Amino acid sequence: MGRLVPAVNRALDVLELFLEGDGTLSAPDITRKLQLPRTTVHELVATLAARSYLVAVPEQPGRYRLGVRNYQLGSRYAEQLDLAAEGRRVAREVAETCDETVHVAILEDLDVIYIAKVDSTHAVRMVSAAGRRLPAHCTSVGKMLLAALPADELDLRIEKEGDLAAMTHNSITDPDELRKALAEIRGRGIATEHRESNPDVSCVAAPVRDRSGRVVAALSISVPMIRWSEEREAELAELAAKGAGDLSASLGHRGGSR
Repeated sequence: MGRLVPAVNRALDVLELFLEGDGTLSAPDITRKLQLPRTTVHELVATLAARSYLVAVPEQPGRYRLGVRNYQLGSRYAEQLDLAAEGRRVAREVAETCDETVHVAILEDLDVIYIAKVDSTHAVRMVSAAGRRLPAHCTSVGKMLLAALPADELDLRIEKEGDLAAMTHNSITDPDELRKALAEIRGRGIATEHRESNPDVSCVAAPVRDRSGRVVAALSISVPMIRWSEEREAELAELAAKGAGDLSASLGHRGGSR
């Protein structure tokens, strides 16, 4: 790595301060937080404002907020992101930690489509593949994604689908029972399914959010029943949440939801 340029570092420090609080700061605020000379801060702010990285807040004299240039750079970065590629990367990291099968999936109508999968190294493991489509209500990733839908949109999708097909004897087939299960998932922030898509497998899933806070995917860990227990479920729920959080961060999410 080459030599770091102090002036550039200071300018970036100034910009990153605006990620905190209400997103507005004055030059004295920046001086106090970064412990920089007042003259240096004024020069940095003036330069960043001249390049549209900062803009004065009209109704608050002396205060600044992030300018449009940051949005343009962020948008270009977001355009370059590939959810499937990022999903595979994070799924691989999660699988290496727990040595179980990890999926990342998206929602289409009332189905999930697996866009990334990393296998366990165990001889007994879940048989699936990226690109496979399954009924969302029978899977942990699907229920996590359905739980993120507004109630009216969920109702429309259920009405359009008609009957909820069963994949096993444990699958939810009653729309009211599904709504109740989804409400519980919203409260927990984690979805589970026990032998609902495969009679020999249980899964736990967590939501993946984009930079706006919208749920765009879900990450799950699938485990054969011979390795499943309540204690194991709690451990994997925590790991799935961490993995989904890491993937969300790679998509630009910084907390909060909508």
